[in-house]
Amino acid sequence: MRTFLKLVVCAVMAIQSITARSVSLAAGNVSFPKYNRLSMNDAAILLIDHQVGLQALVKDFDTVGFQNNVLALASIAKELNLPVVITASVPEGPNGPLMPEILEMFPDVAVVSRHGEVNAWDNHEFRTAVKKTGRKQLILAGIVTDVCVSFPALSAIEEGYQVFAAVDASGTFNEVVRYAAWDRMSQSGVQLMNWFSILCELTRDWRVHGPAMTDIILKHLPEYKNTMITFNQTQSTN
Repeated sequence: MRTFLKLVVCAVMAIQSITARSVSLAAGNVSFPKYNRLSMNDAAILLIDHQVGLQALVKDFDTVGFQNNVLALASIAKELNLPVVITASVPEGPNGPLMPEILEMFPDVAVVSRHGEVNAWDNHEFRTAVKKTGRKQLILAGIVTDVCVSFPALSAIEEGYQVFAAVDASGTFNEVVRYAAWDRMSQSGVQLMNWFSILCELTRDWRVHGPAMTDIILKHLPEYKNTMITFNQTQSTN
């Protein structure tokens, strides 16, 4: 019954959003932004509050799948040598430390510890770290989607950045909250993407970045890994 009610709420929210946009479109009040493609030369990845304690709050993804998505996004930054900004909210408290895999992947990145600011963008050290990257395209992910991702995403939009939310590397309490956060961000100009589309848009061409793409996919997309293995086995028998 609870699952049914959640689906009904999601459906109502979607209908309301579509109806509102249809009315605006009919009135000529909707403008369509140009396609801003992610660029390896202008993108940075911001990992926000991927903390051990906060992972318990993520209920819109299964635990193993969610962790895989987070590490896939982190691997994109690592493999493609993108600037990374990492922050944690009171890591010595109940939120817990950052995922150890993230710390191991970026041993030279200084973690911005926040001790009060809910919105990471309100933290001077965090904003300074973002500005020091020199990048104007910000790819955000974090826990929880509706707060730790949405708040800085909206703040960055307001300051003129192009903002992309990695939705499958961001988690929250349930699907109703997730869709509300996605809708709020997208209406303000935040582009919603998953880690695989981020990887493909950044790299653009298998012929140029094939090894890096293949390495990430083999580690984090088992379905396609199986496809590649089957193909290679077929080729070897021909």
